[in-house]
Amino acid sequence: MLTGGELDVLTGDYLAELTMLILGRDRLRDPGLGYAKTFLRQLEEGLGLAHERGVRIVANAGGLNPAGLADAVRELAAKTGVPVRVAHVEGDDVMPYAEGVLTANAYLGGAGIAACLRAGADVVVTGRVTDAALVSGPAAWWFDWSPGDHDRLAGAVVAGHVLECGTQATGGNYSFFTRHAAMARPGFPLAEIEADGSCTLTKHPGTGGAVTTGTVTAQLLYETQGARYLGPDVTARLDTVRLREEGPDRVRISGVRGEAPPPTLKTGVTRIGGWRNEVVFVLTGLDIEAKAQLVRDQLAGALEGVADVGWTLVRGDHADAPTQETASAMLRLVVRDPSADRVGRALTSAAIELALGSYPGFHVTAPPGPAQPYGVFSSGQLPADTVPHVAVLPDGSRLAIPAPGPGAPPLSPLPPLPVPPDPGPAGAPAGEVPTRRAPLGLVAGARSGDKGGDANVGVWVEGADAWEWLRSTLTVDLFRELLPETRTLPVTRHDLPNLRALNFVVTGILGDGVASGHRFDPQAKALGEWLRARHLDVPVSLLPPLAPLPEVSRP
Repeated sequence: MLTGGELDVLTGDYLAELTMLILGRDRLRDPGLGYAKTFLRQLEEGLGLAHERGVRIVANAGGLNPAGLADAVRELAAKTGVPVRVAHVEGDDVMPYAEGVLTANAYLGGAGIAACLRAGADVVVTGRVTDAALVSGPAAWWFDWSPGDHDRLAGAVVAGHVLECGTQATGGNYSFFTRHAAMARPGFPLAEIEADGSCTLTKHPGTGGAVTTGTVTAQLLYETQGARYLGPDVTARLDTVRLREEGPDRVRISGVRGEAPPPTLKTGVTRIGGWRNEVVFVLTGLDIEAKAQLVRDQLAGALEGVADVGWTLVRGDHADAPTQETASAMLRLVVRDPSADRVGRALTSAAIELALGSYPGFHVTAPPGPAQPYGVFSSGQLPADTVPHVAVLPDGSRLAIPAPGPGAPPLSPLPPLPVPPDPGPAGAPAGEVPTRRAPLGLVAGARSGDKGGDANVGVWVEGADAWEWLRSTLTVDLFRELLPETRTLPVTRHDLPNLRALNFVVTGILGDGVASGHRFDPQAKALGEWLRARHLDVPVSLLPPLAPLPEVSRP
């Protein structure tokens, strides 16, 4: 990013729910740790170059110890002879409000970052700020925005949300990645932000990947829970976002409206939830179901008293397979308990000791191992004016950042984009649209992710006809039918017409969050791709002309 083209501010997002748990365990071992050590290693290569080019660096790598990281950056600067001014933001640590937890942090906004930059900082490190604050803070500094500039701040927050996961905005993890060349190493995205908060998303010339309305839409839908994107600086209205391609690898984001931020700050709390272990048995050839049942029966006694026992049979085996691996299925046992002893090496050893008296071909994927601690993530709210937000400036002085005051009332919902009716293919009788049974993913893209124990699945289409079909077809009931694992859970649908997108929030599907390893896909990263692989009746007029599909049927 420093050598590929012009840049004013380089940001880095190092924190996630699982990261906070890892940093909390680091801090238990050594109170001087608790920050992302990888940031320092990267800074060794780039600090001098950034200073040479006048690029400010803003990162939330401070984690649980931003002051400690700021000191480490100063030591690095002294060692390398780079005269940079370092500042940090703190106050997010709310452990005094919580008992019996590993970490407890409020999500601060970008105002403290802006204050550090105004004071001349070259490097600003923070603790737990929102991911988007890494962009909204520098933008507020650059354009001298006030806390009441809600529309401008909302535009910067949207830009920050698109940038926060790096190459996810340039074709990484993108449903339609096969459309683009040079996907082996996508370039990182950058935002050219303007004084009114609008911006153009692009990337440095010559880098891989692609920036399109599709890649930007996918990231806009990522880990969001509704049309209102709540944050400590501003509430950004995702239903006002408008995208327009301005040329190769250039997408303009405009029209973003903002509302006052809520009076509370989100807080994230991690704690050790208990102990976890697993064994994966390999079942090969014939009688797969019977082999799996035999193992379950043989281990029933050893599993008595264990708090949580989960068995999953993954049928990857093929009949008359040409290789042993493709003739095999996996039986996965996952156990959790408050006691490390109940799910420790004694249990996994009992599984291995079945080897000479169980199903034919018995073997496992790994030797027996000890129990491992797992984390639980939960979120709550604290009044914003009770959480100290402090900018520690390059000269060491401390500047208290006031919580935003009450603002204007929320905007009313905006009318959807006008969508022309779908006339159907020529010659079709009135009211009848020819359909074929096909995967949803031939028409729609998706992006999914985690928010604590919840997951979201954003689904979007590219054309007006496809949008009319999607919003009238993909109801909550059909969503649950296509993804049976969601049938017993609360599912909420949010419509985003400007993006031709639907956003489904599935409450509780991830249990206690990513750190607990509740599911095979603990962060719901592939939930959207599972949805795209499911079959339903799709209008023939929307399908790719060469799609290999069964015969046409009529409703």
